[in-house]
Amino acid sequence: MQQITTSNVTINQEPMVELPHDLYIPPDALRVFLEMFEGPLDLLLYLIRKQNLDILQIPIAKITNQYVTYIQAMQTLNIELASEYLLMAAVLLEIKSRILLPRTPSTLDADSNDEHDPRQELINRLIEYEKIKQASINLNSVPQALRDYLWIDVMVEESQPEPPKIQPNDLQKAWHTLLLRSIKAQTEHHIKKQELSIREHMTNILRILKEAKSKCFYDLFDVTQGISYLIVNFIAVLELGKEGMISILLDDDKNIWVNLA
Repeated sequence: MQQITTSNVTINQEPMVELPHDLYIPPDALRVFLEMFEGPLDLLLYLIRKQNLDILQIPIAKITNQYVTYIQAMQTLNIELASEYLLMAAVLLEIKSRILLPRTPSTLDADSNDEHDPRQELINRLIEYEKIKQASINLNSVPQALRDYLWIDVMVEESQPEPPKIQPNDLQKAWHTLLLRSIKAQTEHHIKKQELSIREHMTNILRILKEAKSKCFYDLFDVTQGISYLIVNFIAVLELGKEGMISILLDDDKNIWVNLA
């Protein structure tokens, strides 16, 4: 609240000599003024800084009179006050009375030993409060989402890295591995006429993949069935890959996998 002076007020381009006797301040004006502060310490700090007073040398009598004047004005206008405002008024009046009351020799000796300033506790509270208030102002200046800027959602289509492509050399190595496994699995080799159908093997491979979706390349071959079986089954795998019915892939460990397309 600012004191009204007549030095810079004019009415109809003529200076106002004195304030009108029926000057009326609506209660809402004082209520809004009080709501500007976070509490009694905030109000005290406002009174001190508004008058450029040294917070370490608070003129307690002057500040107390101003603070109590505000409180009394609020009560006169039946504005409900929080208990903390009334408590601070009582604290200020106590400090003021302790400073203004004459001291006896006994109290002088006690004060000289303790060197206690009745204002010191209040000064410490005001200094700490001002630090916290300034920190909150600095924090509030940091850009905040939905206040200073808006979040933008960008849809990014995630693409999975393609597995390494199978090369003819990889299939050649796989075929040699099958032959070695077949030789080790058979101690005797009987030559006999066999009629093996590539289409039948293709159908059998598709049936296995429909159940498992994905199989290791070597799991599609029974090395105990002989070389003829391995050749026909190997050709069946190649035919299925050629027709796009299966996909033959390499994983990171260079293992060959056969997936149903």
